[in-house]
Amino acid sequence: MLNIALEREVEGDLLLGDMGQGLGLRPGVVDGAISISAVQWLCNADKASHEPRLRLKAFFGSLYRCLARGARAVFQIYPESVAQRELILGAAMRAGFAGGVVVDYPHSSKSRKEFLVLTCGPPSISSEAPKGKVGDMESCSDDESSGDEENRTVCISDRHRPRKKQKITNKGKGREWVLKKKEQMRRKGCAVPPDTKYTARKRKARF
Repeated sequence: MLNIALEREVEGDLLLGDMGQGLGLRPGVVDGAISISAVQWLCNADKASHEPRLRLKAFFGSLYRCLARGARAVFQIYPESVAQRELILGAAMRAGFAGGVVVDYPHSSKSRKEFLVLTCGPPSISSEAPKGKVGDMESCSDDESSGDEENRTVCISDRHRPRKKQKITNKGKGREWVLKKKEQMRRKGCAVPPDTKYTARKRKARF
């Protein structure tokens, strides 16, 4: 592909390298990035030294640095499984990108295409994943009797940076809450143990 570009004397610079080792470009010099059927190959370990997670981290990290703030990157990908798709998307989110995966014609085996649409910088209105193509899929759809709703574009994941897990607390489940629940059970005619000073008492860690 690079040789053909040289023959046609295309404008711009050409670079040959392993994107799994990162992009050797200066920060903020790229206004946009496009890739077709390339990113998913980073999930394969062709050599003993290849670690998919580290290669994805190096690629998306260097891409985030060299892109100008607000620039977009669009990748057409062909993941082998849901786990591989989540691996690619997770690496992009951890690098700082906002966006998600857009699927065109999700119920068609012939026309199905997946796009990873990312925006460099903090989340904003413009960083939302765009809508994909919607058209007449009667000849391509696996289920000919399916309606128009099944041919719409599906946004698998439209999220930003990973959020921290919220701590689950037992606030509100003290003695008053237990007594209230026991009273409700008595009104329903259920057999409920009598209330004592030990009701809803907190026990020590070592019983």
